[in-house]
Amino acid sequence: MSQHIDEAAENSPGHGSPPTAESATTGSATTGSATAGHAPDTKESVFSGPYRALTLGVLLSVGMVAFESLGVATVLPGIAHDLDGLGAYGWGLSALMLANIVGTVLAGRSADRGGPLRPMAVGMIVFALGCAVAGAAANWPLFLVGRFAQGLGVGAVMSMAYTMIGLAYPEHLRARMFALLSSAWTIPSLVGPAVAGTLTDLSSWRAVFLLMLPIAAVAALLTLPGLRRIPRPEAADADADASASASATPWWKGPLASAILLTVGTGLLLQALLLENLALLAVLSVVGVLIAVPALRRVTPEGTLSARPGIGAGIVVRGLLCGVYFGSEAFLPLGLQEERGMGATAAGIGLSAGAITWVVGSLYQAKRDSGAPGSRVASTALGFVVLLVGVVIIALTIVTTAVPAWIAIVGWAVGGLGMGVAFNASTTDTLEQAPAEKQGETSGALQLAQTLATGLIAGLGGAAIALAQHYDSSTRTALVSVFALTALLALAGIVLARRLRPARGA
Repeated sequence: MSQHIDEAAENSPGHGSPPTAESATTGSATTGSATAGHAPDTKESVFSGPYRALTLGVLLSVGMVAFESLGVATVLPGIAHDLDGLGAYGWGLSALMLANIVGTVLAGRSADRGGPLRPMAVGMIVFALGCAVAGAAANWPLFLVGRFAQGLGVGAVMSMAYTMIGLAYPEHLRARMFALLSSAWTIPSLVGPAVAGTLTDLSSWRAVFLLMLPIAAVAALLTLPGLRRIPRPEAADADADASASASATPWWKGPLASAILLTVGTGLLLQALLLENLALLAVLSVVGVLIAVPALRRVTPEGTLSARPGIGAGIVVRGLLCGVYFGSEAFLPLGLQEERGMGATAAGIGLSAGAITWVVGSLYQAKRDSGAPGSRVASTALGFVVLLVGVVIIALTIVTTAVPAWIAIVGWAVGGLGMGVAFNASTTDTLEQAPAEKQGETSGALQLAQTLATGLIAGLGGAAIALAQHYDSSTRTALVSVFALTALLALAGIVLARRLRPARGA
């Protein structure tokens, strides 16, 4: 039963999906149950007196992040238009995604040393400040500063969500919390685009960010007091020994420095692609790659960059899946609003449709999963094929007015179905191959691949739009190039799916 609930938490849709239940289980193993040695109280629940406020706070925190994620994606075209940021459109998404990497690493290290209270509190404050800055921004650069701050906060909040479950709840209540967190992510993902679009149509896109401030305040009031009662993690008692063993590794090769270098290198590459000077573009792109690739190698399991059959290929497949799905989804509202004249509310329905069918596809795969490696490989390839069909449909809808605009919504419902099937199958198969002591590392690498791929495709798409403006081309041409890129990634995924499992005897 708990296995299925853990899979549900892992397979929740949305930008920057929640950390996996598997990593939480790994982390909780070092802390022990809050009620170790005592028989569980069958009448006790996650909404019982001692846990009620913390449960509501955690659910509200995760729901807040989910709502903001797809909500902002829906209204971002209008924001870019108002703040003259269309030429750097991709940064509206990439800034948050790249900052997410740093926020996750910083919060995790802080929690290992002193518990989740401080990183959770700082994460909520930084997230709220980012929302305030973005909502009040008078220009695009200031808006991006706000988005970067939001990303730092999102990384901290999401990385702490499962950590808190392992530390604050007894073992017999954790499965229930994992299931609730899945719902806390999924439900706001469904209503977020419609609510954000409606707020924008009735008032202004700034209302979407300002709405986050009271929600963050309430979430903090509910969550933080309960975290004060959590004892210092046992893992922190061994921190001195861990520090001694890590001292032989240069600081610039450590996980924190590598995460920062990966973010800096990727950001430099994406910014270089926006330059009109081709010589400078080439130089900065090479520098960015030289910084990012070694850092990426250090923060992922061996064999990831070569897509070695097994775990390495599984991590690459996750990156390809998220590049296709979230990369296409990021530019779907822009295409529907700029090229087909849809309002923000109607465009948001397309995102909600994909979120709904993602859940359907995931449940379908869970029911038909036989546990056989070959079946999961086939399901992953099939999911990529269906996702590719969805991308083709939305691309055709954007390219020609002969196709009704609402067909794009149907197309993205098709894409979401394929994503749900492939995401579930590939993630389950990859984590099944990881030994117990590597579950946390593998889960983290999968999440990193998702975040990095989303940020990269968003940045590349933004660069395509900037180039179109530089050379007096149309936004439609740039969007077609984005969907062509995501379609190629889907084709690569179909080919690489067979590498999810090493050959027998390898």
